[in-house]
Amino acid sequence: MNTERPQALAETNFKLPGQTDFYRGKVRDVYTLDDKLVIVASDRISAFDHILPKAIPYKGQVLNQIAARFLNATRDICPNWLEATPDPVVSIGKRCEAIPIEMVVRGYLTGHAWRVYKSGRREICGVPLPEGLREHDRLPHPIITPATKAESGHDEDISKAEILERGIVSEEQWNILERYALALFERGTEMARERGLILVDTKYEFGLYEGEITLIDEVHTPDSSRYFYLEGYEERQQKGEPQKQLSKEFVREWLMAHGFQGLEDQLMPIMPDVFVDQITERYIELYETITGEPFERVDTSSLLERIERNILDYLQKNA
Repeated sequence: MNTERPQALAETNFKLPGQTDFYRGKVRDVYTLDDKLVIVASDRISAFDHILPKAIPYKGQVLNQIAARFLNATRDICPNWLEATPDPVVSIGKRCEAIPIEMVVRGYLTGHAWRVYKSGRREICGVPLPEGLREHDRLPHPIITPATKAESGHDEDISKAEILERGIVSEEQWNILERYALALFERGTEMARERGLILVDTKYEFGLYEGEITLIDEVHTPDSSRYFYLEGYEERQQKGEPQKQLSKEFVREWLMAHGFQGLEDQLMPIMPDVFVDQITERYIELYETITGEPFERVDTSSLLERIERNILDYLQKNA
Protein backbone atom coordinates (compact mmCIF):
# COMPACT_ATOMS: atom_id res chain seq x y z
CA MET A 1 0.00 0.00 0.00
CA ASN A 2 1.37 3.40 -1.05
CA THR A 3 1.36 5.72 1.95
CA GLU A 4 3.26 8.56 0.26
CA ARG A 5 1.49 11.91 0.31
CA PRO A 6 0.24 13.00 -3.12
CA GLN A 7 2.18 15.82 -4.76
CA ALA A 8 0.52 19.22 -4.92
CA LEU A 9 1.01 21.59 -7.86
CA ALA A 10 2.22 24.88 -6.40
CA GLU A 11 3.26 26.48 -9.72
CA THR A 12 4.38 25.85 -13.27
CA ASN A 13 7.09 27.56 -15.30
CA PHE A 14 6.79 26.00 -18.74
CA LYS A 15 8.24 27.46 -21.93
CA LEU A 16 5.68 26.42 -24.53
CA PRO A 17 6.16 26.63 -28.31
CA GLY A 18 4.70 29.88 -29.64
CA GLN A 19 4.30 31.32 -26.13
CA THR A 20 3.85 35.09 -26.20
CA ASP A 21 2.88 35.85 -22.60
CA PHE A 22 2.53 34.35 -19.11
CA TYR A 23 0.41 35.41 -16.15
CA ARG A 24 0.22 33.86 -12.70
CA GLY A 25 -3.08 34.47 -10.93
CA LYS A 26 -4.07 33.48 -7.43
CA VAL A 27 -4.92 29.97 -8.55
CA ARG A 28 -4.17 29.64 -12.27
CA ASP A 29 -1.08 29.86 -14.43
CA VAL A 30 -2.09 31.33 -17.80
CA TYR A 31 0.02 30.87 -20.94
CA THR A 32 -0.80 32.92 -24.04
CA LEU A 33 -0.03 31.34 -27.40
CA ASP A 34 -1.05 33.85 -30.06
CA ASP A 35 -4.85 33.32 -30.28
CA LYS A 36 -4.94 30.49 -27.70
CA LEU A 37 -4.81 30.30 -23.92
CA VAL A 38 -3.36 27.37 -22.00
CA ILE A 39 -4.62 27.55 -18.42
CA VAL A 40 -3.18 25.33 -15.70
CA ALA A 41 -5.31 25.04 -12.55
CA SER A 42 -2.74 24.85 -9.77
CA ASP A 43 -3.41 23.48 -6.30
CA ARG A 44 -2.91 26.93 -4.75
CA ILE A 45 -5.73 28.09 -2.51
CA SER A 46 -6.60 31.64 -1.54
CA ALA A 47 -8.70 33.18 1.22
CA PHE A 48 -9.09 36.80 2.31
CA ASP A 49 -7.20 37.79 -0.88
CA HIS A 50 -4.09 35.88 0.31
CA ILE A 51 -2.59 32.73 -1.16
CA LEU A 52 -2.22 30.18 1.60
CA PRO A 53 1.29 28.80 2.27
CA LYS A 54 0.54 25.19 1.29
CA ALA A 55 -0.99 23.92 -1.93
CA ILE A 56 -3.87 21.42 -1.68
CA PRO A 57 -3.42 18.10 -3.57
CA TYR A 58 -6.12 17.51 -6.24
CA LYS A 59 -7.77 20.94 -5.77
CA GLY A 60 -6.76 22.06 -9.28
CA GLN A 61 -8.10 18.85 -10.80
CA VAL A 62 -11.42 19.28 -8.96
CA LEU A 63 -11.92 22.86 -10.16
CA ASN A 64 -10.72 22.24 -13.71
CA GLN A 65 -12.98 19.23 -14.20
CA ILE A 66 -16.06 20.89 -12.67
CA ALA A 67 -15.54 24.00 -14.83
CA ALA A 68 -15.13 21.90 -18.00
CA ARG A 69 -18.26 19.94 -17.15
CA PHE A 70 -20.41 23.07 -16.84
CA LEU A 71 -18.86 24.81 -19.85
CA ASN A 72 -19.67 21.77 -21.98
CA ALA A 73 -23.19 21.56 -20.50
CA THR A 74 -24.06 25.16 -21.41
CA ARG A 75 -22.78 25.46 -24.99
CA ASP A 76 -26.37 25.64 -26.23
CA ILE A 77 -26.90 28.84 -24.21
CA CYS A 78 -23.87 30.82 -25.33
CA PRO A 79 -20.45 30.35 -26.95
CA ASN A 80 -17.55 29.76 -24.56
CA TRP A 81 -13.77 29.81 -24.71
CA LEU A 82 -13.01 26.13 -23.93
CA GLU A 83 -11.73 23.84 -26.70
CA ALA A 84 -9.98 20.98 -24.87
CA THR A 85 -8.84 19.58 -21.52
CA PRO A 86 -5.73 17.55 -22.47
CA ASP A 87 -4.81 16.99 -18.81
CA PRO A 88 -6.97 16.86 -15.65
CA VAL A 89 -5.61 20.27 -14.59
CA VAL A 90 -5.31 21.93 -18.02
CA SER A 91 -7.82 23.79 -20.18
CA ILE A 92 -7.00 25.13 -23.63
CA GLY A 93 -9.17 27.49 -25.63
CA LYS A 94 -9.73 30.78 -27.39
CA ARG A 95 -7.97 33.91 -26.21
CA CYS A 96 -10.70 36.49 -25.73
CA GLU A 97 -10.56 40.19 -24.99
CA ALA A 98 -11.96 40.26 -21.46
CA ILE A 99 -14.91 42.51 -20.64
CA PRO A 100 -13.89 44.14 -17.32
CA ILE A 101 -17.07 43.40 -15.37
CA GLU A 102 -18.23 40.34 -13.45
CA MET A 103 -21.85 39.36 -13.95
CA VAL A 104 -22.77 38.32 -10.41
CA VAL A 105 -26.15 36.57 -10.28
CA ARG A 106 -27.91 36.12 -6.94
CA GLY A 107 -30.93 33.97 -6.21
CA TYR A 108 -30.79 34.42 -2.44
CA LEU A 109 -30.05 37.20 0.05
CA THR A 110 -26.70 35.90 1.22
CA GLY A 111 -23.12 37.10 1.67
CA HIS A 112 -22.37 40.59 0.36
CA ALA A 113 -26.02 41.22 -0.60
CA TRP A 114 -27.15 40.39 2.95
CA ARG A 115 -24.50 42.69 4.46
CA VAL A 116 -25.75 45.55 2.27
CA TYR A 117 -29.37 44.79 3.22
CA LYS A 118 -28.56 44.45 6.92
CA SER A 119 -26.95 47.92 6.84
CA GLY A 120 -30.39 49.33 5.96
CA ARG A 121 -30.04 49.76 2.22
CA ARG A 122 -32.83 48.41 0.03
CA GLU A 123 -31.03 48.37 -3.28
CA ILE A 124 -27.80 46.87 -4.56
CA CYS A 125 -26.16 47.86 -7.85
CA GLY A 126 -29.31 49.84 -8.69
CA VAL A 127 -31.54 46.78 -8.16
CA PRO A 128 -34.35 47.34 -5.59
CA LEU A 129 -34.82 44.79 -2.81
CA PRO A 130 -38.14 44.16 -1.03
CA GLU A 131 -38.69 44.84 2.67
CA GLY A 132 -38.94 42.10 5.27
CA LEU A 133 -36.27 39.69 4.02
CA ARG A 134 -34.03 37.61 6.29
CA GLU A 135 -30.55 36.28 5.65
CA HIS A 136 -30.55 33.42 3.09
CA ASP A 137 -34.14 34.10 2.00
CA ARG A 138 -34.87 33.35 -1.63
CA LEU A 139 -35.27 36.51 -3.70
CA PRO A 140 -38.49 36.99 -5.72
CA HIS A 141 -36.38 36.33 -8.84
CA PRO A 142 -32.62 36.13 -9.57
CA ILE A 143 -30.92 39.52 -9.80
CA ILE A 144 -27.70 40.68 -11.46
CA THR A 145 -25.34 42.72 -9.25
CA PRO A 146 -22.33 43.48 -11.47
CA ALA A 147 -18.85 44.18 -10.15
CA THR A 148 -15.95 45.91 -11.81
CA LYS A 149 -12.93 43.66 -12.40
CA ALA A 150 -10.19 45.32 -10.36
CA GLU A 151 -6.57 44.89 -11.48
CA SER A 152 -5.67 44.56 -7.81
CA GLY A 153 -7.58 44.67 -4.55
CA HIS A 154 -11.31 44.08 -4.20
CA ASP A 155 -13.84 44.24 -7.02
CA GLU A 156 -16.45 46.97 -6.59
CA ASP A 157 -20.21 47.00 -7.09
CA ILE A 158 -21.43 48.87 -10.16
CA SER A 159 -24.90 49.43 -11.59
CA LYS A 160 -26.12 48.85 -15.14
CA ALA A 161 -26.58 52.63 -15.49
CA GLU A 162 -22.94 53.28 -14.50
CA ILE A 163 -21.69 50.56 -16.85
CA LEU A 164 -23.51 52.16 -19.79
CA GLU A 165 -22.55 55.68 -18.72
CA ARG A 166 -18.86 54.76 -18.60
CA GLY A 167 -19.12 53.02 -21.97
CA ILE A 168 -17.74 49.74 -20.60
CA VAL A 169 -20.20 47.96 -22.90
CA SER A 170 -22.94 49.18 -25.24
CA GLU A 171 -26.63 48.77 -24.35
CA GLU A 172 -26.89 46.03 -27.00
CA GLN A 173 -23.93 44.18 -25.45
CA TRP A 174 -25.40 44.60 -21.95
CA ASN A 175 -28.67 43.04 -23.08
CA ILE A 176 -26.77 40.00 -24.39
CA LEU A 177 -24.70 39.71 -21.19
CA GLU A 178 -27.86 39.92 -19.08
CA ARG A 179 -29.66 37.30 -21.15
CA TYR A 180 -26.69 34.91 -21.08
CA ALA A 181 -26.07 35.35 -17.33
CA LEU A 182 -29.70 34.69 -16.34
CA ALA A 183 -29.99 31.69 -18.69
CA LEU A 184 -26.73 30.22 -17.33
CA PHE A 185 -27.94 30.72 -13.77
CA GLU A 186 -31.22 28.99 -14.60
CA ARG A 187 -29.33 26.02 -16.08
CA GLY A 188 -26.96 25.92 -13.11
CA THR A 189 -29.95 26.00 -10.75
CA GLU A 190 -31.57 23.03 -12.55
CA MET A 191 -28.33 21.02 -12.51
CA ALA A 192 -27.76 21.81 -8.83
CA ARG A 193 -31.31 20.77 -7.88
CA GLU A 194 -30.77 17.40 -9.58
CA ARG A 195 -27.88 16.90 -7.14
CA GLY A 196 -29.87 18.01 -4.07
CA LEU A 197 -28.24 21.45 -4.06
CA ILE A 198 -29.29 25.10 -4.31
CA LEU A 199 -27.18 27.42 -6.49
CA VAL A 200 -27.26 30.49 -4.25
CA ASP A 201 -25.12 32.92 -6.22
CA THR A 202 -22.33 32.82 -8.77
CA LYS A 203 -20.30 34.98 -11.11
CA TYR A 204 -19.80 34.83 -14.86
CA GLU A 205 -17.08 36.50 -16.87
CA PHE A 206 -17.28 37.24 -20.57
CA GLY A 207 -14.97 38.38 -23.32
CA LEU A 208 -15.04 39.18 -27.01
CA TYR A 209 -13.78 36.67 -29.57
CA GLU A 210 -13.84 38.00 -33.13
CA GLY A 211 -16.43 40.51 -31.90
CA GLU A 212 -18.73 37.88 -30.40
CA ILE A 213 -19.58 37.85 -26.68
CA THR A 214 -18.10 34.64 -25.28
CA LEU A 215 -18.20 33.04 -21.83
CA ILE A 216 -14.72 32.79 -20.30
CA ASP A 217 -13.11 31.65 -17.04
CA GLU A 218 -14.69 28.97 -14.81
CA VAL A 219 -18.39 28.27 -14.35
CA HIS A 220 -20.36 26.99 -11.32
CA THR A 221 -17.28 25.80 -9.41
CA PRO A 222 -17.14 26.04 -5.61
CA ASP A 223 -14.57 28.84 -6.00
CA SER A 224 -16.90 30.98 -8.12
CA SER A 225 -20.26 29.94 -6.67
CA ARG A 226 -22.07 29.37 -3.40
CA TYR A 227 -24.21 26.28 -2.88
CA PHE A 228 -26.64 25.32 -0.11
CA TYR A 229 -27.91 21.80 0.53
CA LEU A 230 -31.55 21.61 -0.60
CA GLU A 231 -32.61 19.11 2.05
CA GLY A 232 -33.54 20.97 5.24
CA TYR A 233 -33.23 24.44 3.66
CA GLU A 234 -36.81 25.50 4.44
CA GLU A 235 -36.69 24.09 7.97
CA ARG A 236 -33.42 25.88 8.73
CA GLN A 237 -34.85 29.15 7.37
CA GLN A 238 -37.98 28.87 9.49
CA LYS A 239 -35.90 28.26 12.61
CA GLY A 240 -33.42 31.01 11.76
CA GLU A 241 -30.55 28.50 11.71
CA PRO A 242 -27.42 28.82 9.53
CA GLN A 243 -27.69 27.14 6.15
CA LYS A 244 -25.55 24.12 5.34
CA GLN A 245 -23.12 25.32 2.67
CA LEU A 246 -21.09 23.53 0.05
CA SER A 247 -18.13 25.88 -0.37
CA LYS A 248 -14.62 26.62 0.85
CA GLU A 249 -16.08 28.64 3.73
CA PHE A 250 -14.63 26.06 6.18
CA VAL A 251 -11.11 27.18 5.15
CA ARG A 252 -11.93 30.81 6.03
CA GLU A 253 -13.43 29.65 9.33
CA TRP A 254 -10.23 27.73 10.21
CA LEU A 255 -8.12 30.79 9.42
CA MET A 256 -10.34 33.07 11.53
CA ALA A 257 -10.22 30.57 14.41
CA HIS A 258 -6.41 30.86 14.17
CA GLY A 259 -6.44 34.66 14.22
CA PHE A 260 -6.16 35.45 10.51
CA GLN A 261 -8.57 37.49 8.37
CA GLY A 262 -6.08 38.98 5.93
CA LEU A 263 -5.67 42.18 7.95
CA GLU A 264 -2.43 44.11 8.25
CA ASP A 265 0.04 42.75 10.84
CA GLN A 266 -1.81 39.41 11.08
CA LEU A 267 0.41 36.36 10.63
CA MET A 268 -0.74 33.54 8.39
CA PRO A 269 -1.09 30.44 10.61
CA ILE A 270 0.95 27.33 9.81
CA MET A 271 -1.27 24.74 8.15
CA PRO A 272 -0.58 21.23 9.51
CA ASP A 273 -0.62 18.35 7.02
CA VAL A 274 -3.72 16.93 8.67
CA PHE A 275 -5.65 20.12 7.81
CA VAL A 276 -4.29 20.12 4.25
CA ASP A 277 -5.58 16.54 3.92
CA GLN A 278 -8.97 17.63 5.24
CA ILE A 279 -9.18 20.36 2.60
CA THR A 280 -8.34 17.82 -0.11
CA GLU A 281 -11.11 15.50 1.09
CA ARG A 282 -13.60 18.37 1.25
CA TYR A 283 -12.81 19.43 -2.32
CA ILE A 284 -13.24 15.84 -3.51
CA GLU A 285 -16.56 15.72 -1.63
CA LEU A 286 -17.53 18.94 -3.44
CA TYR A 287 -16.71 17.36 -6.79
CA GLU A 288 -18.66 14.17 -6.13
CA THR A 289 -21.68 16.04 -4.75
CA ILE A 290 -21.84 18.53 -7.62
CA THR A 291 -21.20 16.02 -10.43
CA GLY A 292 -22.73 12.86 -8.97
CA GLU A 293 -19.67 10.92 -10.15
CA PRO A 294 -16.73 9.37 -8.27
CA PHE A 295 -13.54 11.42 -8.33
CA GLU A 296 -10.56 9.74 -9.95
CA ARG A 297 -7.32 10.68 -8.18
CA VAL A 298 -4.76 10.84 -10.97
CA ASP A 299 -1.17 9.79 -10.34
CA THR A 300 0.81 12.78 -9.02
CA SER A 301 4.24 11.14 -8.87
CA SER A 302 5.58 13.00 -11.95
CA LEU A 303 3.17 15.88 -11.92
CA LEU A 304 5.00 18.60 -13.86
CA GLU A 305 6.35 16.17 -16.48
CA ARG A 306 2.87 14.72 -17.08
CA ILE A 307 1.22 18.14 -17.45
CA GLU A 308 3.88 19.48 -19.82
CA ARG A 309 3.83 16.29 -21.92
CA ASN A 310 0.03 16.39 -22.29
CA ILE A 311 0.06 20.07 -23.28
CA LEU A 312 2.83 19.56 -25.85
CA ASP A 313 1.12 16.47 -27.31
CA TYR A 314 -2.12 18.40 -27.77
CA LEU A 315 -0.40 21.45 -29.31
CA GLN A 316 1.55 19.25 -31.70
CA LYS A 317 -1.56 17.37 -32.87
CA ASN A 318 -3.49 20.61 -33.33
CA ALA A 319 -0.76 22.75 -34.83
